[in-house]
This record gives sequence, structure tokens and C-alpha cells, in this order.
Amino acid sequence: MINRMILNETAYFGAGAINSIVDEIHKRGFNKALVVTDKDLIKFSVATRITDLLAQHDLSFAIYDEVIPNPTVEVVHAGVEAFRRSGADYLIAVGGGSPQDTCKAIGMMIANPEFSDVRMLEGGAATRNPSIPIIAVPTTSGTAAEVTINYVITDEEKKRKFVCYDPHDIPAIAIIDPDMMASMPASLKAATGVDALTHAIEGYITRGAWELTDMFHLKAIEIIGRSLRDSVKGVPAGVADMALGQYIAGMGFSNVGLGLVHGMAHPLGAFYGTPHGIANAVLLPHIMAFNAEHTGEKYRDIAHALGMEGAYSCSLADARALAIDAVITLNHDIGIPLRLRDIGMQEQDVDALAAAAFADVCTPGNPRECSVAMIATLYRELF
Repeated sequence: MINRMILNETAYFGAGAINSIVDEIHKRGFNKALVVTDKDLIKFSVATRITDLLAQHDLSFAIYDEVIPNPTVEVVHAGVEAFRRSGADYLIAVGGGSPQDTCKAIGMMIANPEFSDVRMLEGGAATRNPSIPIIAVPTTSGTAAEVTINYVITDEEKKRKFVCYDPHDIPAIAIIDPDMMASMPASLKAATGVDALTHAIEGYITRGAWELTDMFHLKAIEIIGRSLRDSVKGVPAGVADMALGQYIAGMGFSNVGLGLVHGMAHPLGAFYGTPHGIANAVLLPHIMAFNAEHTGEKYRDIAHALGMEGAYSCSLADARALAIDAVITLNHDIGIPLRLRDIGMQEQDVDALAAAAFADVCTPGNPRECSVAMIATLYRELF
């Protein structure tokens, strides 16, 4: 079997890392940026930290701030037109997963104009050109979109999310600055943090996992497990650790895929606009239990990385229970809801949700085979 690894060309880490943007712009000869973000990040002076930096150094930019949670086909197409009007030659994504994903889609469509509809990029489209250069500045510790080859767009007309994965879409530069994440509300830190943990756990047990990605995922689980509670509380060291942990998880799962948690979470976002991290968080421990007997000894490692004593001395069944209990306890401690009805799911939609989850690009990576009927049962049990 041949395994492939794709990572950022350049990444900067640490408080104040945003200042590295200026040198990179000069070094690469960029002329004008389109800053892709959302209105709240402008309103609360988060994205303006980047635009102020550009202005201080007489660097030209325009702003596209029409991004919404679970970005839609229409948002992407409007962003493509904004880029064309702006005269920009590179992109700066400022925000969580939604601005990052929107920016990737814009960059890919501009660089590959034969893909005139973002729906054409679903899956592993045969693009020929790398994206317009992207400087990715995340403001949440969750999606790791700044280091992955994936982006997710919502097709409102068909009530579905679709995943695009393409080595050409990875940002040229990632700026992992915890100061850009510190002001996010506790609820957002919790949701995006468990999204990152889901990436690490699913990446560790997915069918495509191998030794190099296992290294990333186990370290990410350890960092997230020790730091997420403090991050939610606003402890600076916890925020900084989560910024690193989510990035390390992205280094892994981007190269091996995910599983049923993401497969089931994506339809919830498409049907109800459910925040992706919250959907993952509610699903994660239940799907871990569903998969447990198909993961070999890996739950011992997960339990140990999450700080559970005795993971290597107890029975395998007990080690698996320890891993699941650690996630349940973490969810409880940071205020994650227990049931899908608490986050807007409607029971009458179960069959449609199950069909969409079964067809999701993440589902085949799940370590346990599943059917539409099995997925429908899982939705009902969690409702």
C-alpha cells in the first residue's frame, strides 16, 4: 500500500504570529489581497486585526465578508465574483471553518475556471492548477482547515453538504496565532474543540490510518484532552495548546480521512444549520461505542492519551469503556448537549438523514461497515 502525506508549505505558530504575514507578502511579491471573513468577525474587531496590519504596511486589500455558517454554493459564487472585481492576486482567510472553506473554494474556482460551479469540485475533482495563494488565519481551534486538503460546502437546494478534497486547495501559508482565538465565546471554543478531538479520534481509527498519521492523531488527542477545558475557560495556555492540538489533528486526518461521526454530522448541518462541532460532539461517544469492537487495541491508546489511568493494565473491554467515558466526561464538563433533539434534529427526517449520511464521503472510512438502516437506528437512539 502506498501512503501519501501533504502538509502546508509554511506555517507560523505562537502569539503574535500574524505579524509574519507582512514578510510573507513582500517575499512572495503579492500585490492585493481579498480578505474572506464574516460580518461578526469584522464587527467584533477580530478580522480587523489583519486588515489593520495590512493598512499599517500600505498593503492593498479588499474585503468579502458575506460568509455564513455552513457556507452555501451561493456564498462561494458571490465570493468568486468579489475576487474578480477586486483585482486581487491572493486570498487571506480569517475565521473558523466557514471562511476557510469558502476561501478554498474561491481560490480553486479562480485558478480552475473550467469548474464554473463549485458543485463540480465535489470529491476529488481533476483540477489542473493550484489554488490562488491563500494565507489562512484561523480564529477557532477546531477545523484545521488551514492545513487540510478538504473543504465542505452546503447545497441548500438539495439540503446536503458535500466535501471537496484536493491537494491543490491547501493554503500556502498558515498562521496559528492563539491571540486570534482568545476572544471567541466559550460555547464556540467548546464546539470547535470537540470537532478537533473528533478529527483526532476518527483519524486514528479510520481505515486509512497508518503509523505516521497515528503519531499525529495520538499527540493531538493528548493535547486536546489536557487543554480543552482550560481553553473553554479562557486560560491563555489552554487556548494556545488547543491552537496547536487542532492543527496536529489536521495534519493527520487530511491525509487518511474520517468516519461515521462526520458522515452523520454533515446532514445535520445541511438540514438544520446545526453547528458542525456541536453535531460531532453529540455523536462522538455514541459512534465510538458503535465502532469499539472493530478498532483492535486502539482505544487503549485513546484512553491513555485522554488521561485515563489503567488503560494498559485492564481488559480490552474495560479500556474501550474508559476511552468512551473520557469523551462523555469531557463533553459534560464543557457543556455539550446530550441528545440530537437538543440541537434541532427532527425525528421525521431520520430516513433522509440516514441516506445522506450513508452517501457522505467520510462514511466509507469508518472502521465498522454500516448500512442505511444501521445509521437510521443510530440517529433514532441519539434523538
